[in-house]
Amino acid sequence: MNHHVDTTAPALVTGATGYVAGWIIKSLLEAGVTVHATVRDSSDSARLAHLTAIADQSPGQIRFFDADLLTEGSFDRAMQDTRVVFHTASPFVRDVKDAQRDLVDPAVRGTTNVLTTANRTPSVRRVVLTSSVAAMYGDAAELSTTDGKLDESCWNTTSSLTHEPYSYSKTMAEKTAWDLAEGQGRWDLVTVNPALVLGPSLNDKPTSDSFTIVGQLTDGRGRFGVPNLAMTFVDVRDIAAAHLAAAYTPTAHGRYLVAAEASDLVRVGRLLRPHAARPGLVATRALPKPLAVLIAPLIGLTRDYARDNIGHPLHLATTRTQDELGVTYRSLDNGLREMLTQLEDTQA
Repeated sequence: MNHHVDTTAPALVTGATGYVAGWIIKSLLEAGVTVHATVRDSSDSARLAHLTAIADQSPGQIRFFDADLLTEGSFDRAMQDTRVVFHTASPFVRDVKDAQRDLVDPAVRGTTNVLTTANRTPSVRRVVLTSSVAAMYGDAAELSTTDGKLDESCWNTTSSLTHEPYSYSKTMAEKTAWDLAEGQGRWDLVTVNPALVLGPSLNDKPTSDSFTIVGQLTDGRGRFGVPNLAMTFVDVRDIAAAHLAAAYTPTAHGRYLVAAEASDLVRVGRLLRPHAARPGLVATRALPKPLAVLIAPLIGLTRDYARDNIGHPLHLATTRTQDELGVTYRSLDNGLREMLTQLEDTQA
């Protein structure tokens, strides 16, 4: 690491029970930082037990605060006296009934709420927003004009309320954040744009969609073949390291693409197979693209999404994150093995 973690002021982490947030909090606590953690219900001690246990074994301390993304003013107490704000809270679900209500409103209004709170909290100097690779591109086909190259200059221009609304929500939230940051001069904004997150959850009952995908690749549903979607992947611990570097490297600025590799679903299945209790059930074959497009609606994808994300190359340009934040990427194999162990433990 090329940064010094400032332990003289608390740091706020929103959405503290989230998959990525847990690892950011663990890193902060182990560095000796006092963490102000916002949750929906601070009296739910069972849901917070994994974070309390980490704090008990770390030099840092944790304080929980109730806050709601859609309630103005609910982050005021939690943000008081903090110098760094990590805004990770945003819904990550693909299966929604009302995209505006369930995805876009919480993402955009939540970001507005947190950043306007930063505007009236004099101690705040830096906000690190957990954005997403989804704010950089919606479909791999979009990148055909750049030979598939993905870097910090890319913005998602194709997602909408009706086509990939999750990606649209992340794009709109990040654009909102940049607009708000440019409207003031006291704190600066850095965004971390991670790929699909892999690796172990600190919560023993993981609910992230990343675990859903691993489950679908290993439970037999894809044993005759899966749509071989082009995707980008990264280990959750590397995302946490990028967040701390983005917060505590004075020269950090702008957007940072955090992704270990561009690959596809079949490669993930092949990495999982040796670790699976029943390897014969693991998806390791690609469906022919015409068939994958045809059956896409049966597996929760639109035909347009399948058409625009199968067979299109993706090439990552992550030199900025490595050079400026000092992030080195771990291989995906161990993280996938740890996820599979956790999934099998929760199903046992």
